[in-house]
Amino acid sequence: MATAGAFVSTLQPSERAKAAGAPVEVDISSLTPGEMRTVEWRGKPVWILKRTPEMIESLKKTDADVADPNSKRTDFSETPDYALNEWRSIRKDILVVVGICPHLGCSPSSRFETGAQPSLPDSWQGGFLCPCHGSTFDLAGRVYKNKPAPDNLQVPRYMFEGDNKLVIGKDEKGEA
Repeated sequence: MATAGAFVSTLQPSERAKAAGAPVEVDISSLTPGEMRTVEWRGKPVWILKRTPEMIESLKKTDADVADPNSKRTDFSETPDYALNEWRSIRKDILVVVGICPHLGCSPSSRFETGAQPSLPDSWQGGFLCPCHGSTFDLAGRVYKNKPAPDNLQVPRYMFEGDNKLVIGKDEKGEA
């Protein structure tokens, strides 16, 4: 049995292949509403956020405040067709974005608490703050107007294999 296990493990992508862009599989079954997990893909942090119903509802409140609410700009990257919606994802409850600010490559921090806070507006609905130059992003990774970041956070190609298995770096069209 140990031999079979060793053989099966050789079928997984090597660390070198993962760094070059091999798809990454993530089990999200233990992710609870309001929780975010970070995984690595192509040497970059990818955030997987399981949004609560309140987080999803807040996106309507930020539509007028974000620079590109429908992800039509392509300054930084193209958004996959399945994420050209208000919540920028396949499923409303699961956000998948690359956690790198398109301004200078910093990694924003999560600020899920709503309301007035230092460096954030009084009407803050939750989202992400890049501490380097003050760019803010809502809970769909959409950049607020008049911020240094030129674009929304990148949505990588991804797909679901069942309800709780996410594959980052590949979609149902087979595109990477």
